[in-house]
Amino acid sequence: MTAARRPNRGPAAATENRAALIAAARQAFATAGYGASLTEVARAAGVGQGSLYRHFPDRASLALAVFESSVAELEALAAKPGTTLDDLLTLITEQVIASTTFVTMVSVPPHPDPRILAVRDRVARLLEAQLAEAQQAGRIRADVTTGDLLLAIGMLALLLAEFPAAERTETAARIWTLFRHGFEP
Repeated sequence: MTAARRPNRGPAAATENRAALIAAARQAFATAGYGASLTEVARAAGVGQGSLYRHFPDRASLALAVFESSVAELEALAAKPGTTLDDLLTLITEQVIASTTFVTMVSVPPHPDPRILAVRDRVARLLEAQLAEAQQAGRIRADVTTGDLLLAIGMLALLLAEFPAAERTETAARIWTLFRHGFEP
């Protein structure tokens, strides 16, 4: 869906334009993946490509802005007392079902962009802390690593990207059942 182009209001519209670009990109990445057309993102936001590139000089900058809220949501959950590895994996799975792009970006190596690697490291640290707790409680084998979890999440994202959105929830549940059997002691 293409939004009507708004009249140019100059710098006064910068915040509104940025928000519109992030919303349009979130939708584009959810439906078309990381390779979504940036021209279509600008059109859907109702701004020109110049506005897009003023706010986001490259695709990774736009993707990081779109998915910063996903990482913040994971960090907020991890900070709550009593949060388990299963809680984090459930939220990550919900995020994957909504948009495979973010999880694929941060879980499928190698990615040369240091900004994306920094986000990947943030997610890995969250998983690492919860993995250690699950291992101490005997719920996860001692030889399972954070890298194994990231690989499993990446595999989930890549596979779910091939399924219609309506089938992703059920498919994700089946995939995690298989992974959990592999991770259990």
